[in-house]
Amino acid sequence: MDRRSFLSLAGAALAAPAVAGRQPKEKVKLVSTFPRAGDIQWQTDQFANAIQMAIADFEKDTPFAVQHLDWDESHPRLGGWDERAVKANVEKALADADVMAVIGPYHSGSARVSAPLLNMGGLVQLTPSASLPGLTRVSPTSDPDEPLCYRPSKKITLCRVCPHDASQGPLTAEFVAEELKAKSVYVLDDKELYGLGVSLGFRRHCEALKLKVLAHDSIDPLSRDLSKVVQAIRAKGPDVLYFGGTTKTGAVQLAKDALLGKLECPLVLPDGCYDQGFIDAVGADNLDVLKVFVTKPGLDLSRLEGKAAEFVTRYKEKYKRNATAHTLYAYEATAVVLAALRAAGKKDREAVRAAVAGTKDFDKGLLGKWSFDANGDSTQQPLTVATVEKGKFRAVRALGTK
Repeated sequence: MDRRSFLSLAGAALAAPAVAGRQPKEKVKLVSTFPRAGDIQWQTDQFANAIQMAIADFEKDTPFAVQHLDWDESHPRLGGWDERAVKANVEKALADADVMAVIGPYHSGSARVSAPLLNMGGLVQLTPSASLPGLTRVSPTSDPDEPLCYRPSKKITLCRVCPHDASQGPLTAEFVAEELKAKSVYVLDDKELYGLGVSLGFRRHCEALKLKVLAHDSIDPLSRDLSKVVQAIRAKGPDVLYFGGTTKTGAVQLAKDALLGKLECPLVLPDGCYDQGFIDAVGADNLDVLKVFVTKPGLDLSRLEGKAAEFVTRYKEKYKRNATAHTLYAYEATAVVLAALRAAGKKDREAVRAAVAGTKDFDKGLLGKWSFDANGDSTQQPLTVATVEKGKFRAVRALGTK
């Protein structure tokens, strides 16, 4: 053997262990399915960005090479979610054996379509934004067959990292009792599904807390004069008036007539009124006089600390846009899937599903320590309470984060 051949063989022998130590990771796929066009594209862009950031952040600790597939479920002309696109995405995901999880959808209506199909296929999905209570649990406004209709296999495959709507009313009742020191409340709703749901949740928890519910009435959401309603409320003398409804279903008129009728108790409203349109319609000057509190499920970015605050800063530096609370939920959902892949240790949908659904004391993401409950909902149900000052919402309290 000549010297060059010897050196070549020796070099190969020395290099062999190093090459073996760098074996390429087995590939898996993570699908996200959201409307990627239309009015909410700005938000789903943030979801896609957050998913990519999480994959990059946990790359070294993940035993697989994770490929993110960013799929569109929008209507080709209208932009919102489209049932045919949702079903097509589900079929593609189920047919690809490399797909281990789905992040999505954005809308609860889309989840109603995808959840039972993915459940039958044994593929876990995590939503950062679909908040309809009936997707995972029984609530005052659930259909009789919810949530079992989304679980034909009897297994939990739909998990939710964002708050569900059924937590808003009870947490608001706790705020009213503990922070506002109310002993009595008057409850109104707009007769709509959303407004009735949050108001029932609020009323029932008030009763559980031994607050006196003076009345629970409904208003005409199109009424241009609620002065008589305000007079009847004032005559009862409640400590708090709660209205379950939205900016467009009576909240503006109620606020205006409450001010004119010199209603002295605070007016408490749900997230259907947490928009600048409510402030502009009532008038910033009026809201500086009328004491109003508006709740919003989710985190208030101004109150974030630790890893969550760092993420918000990193996101803005990278994408030149501000993140939202739901951006953090998309990151958190991805972090849970990556942890489940580590726990499963193999490319197996059932092992990954079980690891996701069994998530306990998870603290590897942005939101502190939390778990999925037996329904697949996060044990964190954050609710931001804000007041209105100088024409802007200002967060004054955060509930449901422990």
